[in-house]
Amino acid sequence: MPSLDDLLERLYVVALPMRVRFRGITVRELALIDGPAGWGEFGAFVEYQPPEAAAWLASAIEAAYRPAPPVLRDRVPINATVPAVDAARVPEVLDRFPGAQTAKVKVAEAGQCLADDVARVNAVRERVPTVRVDANAGWTVPQAVDAAAALTADGDLEYLEQPCATVEELASLRAMIDVPIAADESIRKAEDPLRVVRAKAADIAVLKVAPLGGVSRMLDIAAQIDIPIVVSSALDSAVGIGRGLLAAAALPQLQHACGLGTGGLFVEDVVAPAVPANGFLPVGPVVPEPDRLAALAAAPDRRQWWIDRVRACYPLLFG
Repeated sequence: MPSLDDLLERLYVVALPMRVRFRGITVRELALIDGPAGWGEFGAFVEYQPPEAAAWLASAIEAAYRPAPPVLRDRVPINATVPAVDAARVPEVLDRFPGAQTAKVKVAEAGQCLADDVARVNAVRERVPTVRVDANAGWTVPQAVDAAAALTADGDLEYLEQPCATVEELASLRAMIDVPIAADESIRKAEDPLRVVRAKAADIAVLKVAPLGGVSRMLDIAAQIDIPIVVSSALDSAVGIGRGLLAAAALPQLQHACGLGTGGLFVEDVVAPAVPANGFLPVGPVVPEPDRLAALAAAPDRRQWWIDRVRACYPLLFG
């Protein structure tokens, strides 16, 4: 474990402008660590309190200070990510994911209705053969039943990602609909990330490196899961995406496209954007470009906010 002083000496804080609003934000702030083993990313969302954010710091430290695990593949299939935009904007979004054969569409957005979701999903279907949707726990069970029917009226769905909030709701819903269910928040936000699998409440597990504490921790959890796994990002910079690709490349089996194409949501990133080739992204280390780090540096008060956050999270790593 590096000292706190060493971490802070290696810290860069950046603010990445986004092309569209995503998770309610248009600028993504995060901290990067230039470590002896590579670059790590600490990007816990700003509303997360230290007990939850600490896992993200652990993930950044692992990337910056520890060697990477061996990989089994040199490229990873990715899905296009479509935010909760108007259906007319779908072609513009999908153009950033050349060759993608799968798209994840955000649904259940506050202030929108099911008809908006249906229109968006159908617009995606016109361009991409395989469609999955992500509700971010936005529905009750009855709402999810209605949504599943409406969203499959014009075509199949690969799965519904986190349609409801609780494991019990997911298990109940799974018995009521034919659409497969994927669990995300029920894994990454749970004290016991395997509970949803033991409860047979999901058909697919969505795993994210940073919220689970790093690549090694994610692979440990994956080894205990007997359902297919999708590795996804948490609105990461290119550095965090690189760790997700590394984790996906280290899995013994990879049956589905991964949610690691969110770099296309940024106007600027810390490296030149990696353009998917035939729906795949390459696996390899990511080294931020000095000029981009300088141009994207967060304001001094925001840098101090992230420094204070690291100070608050660091002691929790020893609990």
